[in-house]
Amino acid sequence: MIEVERLEKWYGFAQALKGISFRVATGEVIGFLGPNGAGKSTTMKILTGFLLPTSGRATVDGFDVVEDSLAVRRRIGYLPESTPLYGEMRVDEYLRFCTEIRGVPASRCKAAIARAVELCGLERVLGKDIVELSKGFRQRVGLAQAIVHEPPVLILDEPTSGLDPNQIVEVRKLVQRLGAEHTVILSTHYLQEVEKSCSRVIIVHQGRIVADGTQQELLATQPSGALRARVRGPEAAVLARCAELLPGCAVAVAERTGDAVEYRVDVGSAGAPVEQAFARLVVENGFDLLLLERERATLEDVFRALTLGSEKEVARA
Repeated sequence: MIEVERLEKWYGFAQALKGISFRVATGEVIGFLGPNGAGKSTTMKILTGFLLPTSGRATVDGFDVVEDSLAVRRRIGYLPESTPLYGEMRVDEYLRFCTEIRGVPASRCKAAIARAVELCGLERVLGKDIVELSKGFRQRVGLAQAIVHEPPVLILDEPTSGLDPNQIVEVRKLVQRLGAEHTVILSTHYLQEVEKSCSRVIIVHQGRIVADGTQQELLATQPSGALRARVRGPEAAVLARCAELLPGCAVAVAERTGDAVEYRVDVGSAGAPVEQAFARLVVENGFDLLLLERERATLEDVFRALTLGSEKEVARA
């Protein structure tokens, strides 16, 4: 559905995109991640025809974003970070206006608006002026205008920015519903949104793609997590036995709760044998093992590993 090949973008002497390439298949929901200034919004603006690339090529549903810009725009629903709405218009008036400028045939306008209203949960605010709506409902109106012409592709830039936790959950559920009917590119700083909504993740950093794969594939690139163990027994004795029987594994007290102590065992790249050895150590010394689990890597761990180090290098330069 979307193909990007060696895309570059210069702003004067600053290069925002450095030859990125990726493909998005029909029906995929892509999380498009990166630090501020990484090139995410620039990529989205090129795909939507808002900006011209300096070099490279991008197509949507087979249409070139430069040579067939209008055909591309007909196939895209776009929600920019700052939702552009006409506050003085009523919600129903605004959506009717959107169908007209998007070229929806008059015979289909009513059904198209009804579908967008139902999907976005706007029934009870249709007669209200947009300026009167909460930010959560304004964001829903923005999503409704993006889907009212039933485009095959949705590009959503920070759809939950500035919303409270309840509104975030509502918009997240809406994006999940939209993902069942559209190809979606979702840019956000909230990694939970990506974890819950996206089938694949692309991470951009300093104008380049540094990761592209499913969440499971990206998490597999991280080293095995530390062990967390809750033990009932003399703290000094537990630490002494760990130092004796688990050489090379750093053991530290993470938390003391009641008569138990939680330890963090840094096992590096070691696997199950360390878990078995720790469990045996506890049981054979008469201690009580209340919990033993391995910390799991998160998408945040992947993101920080790929982007944080080079940012520190830039800051030191």
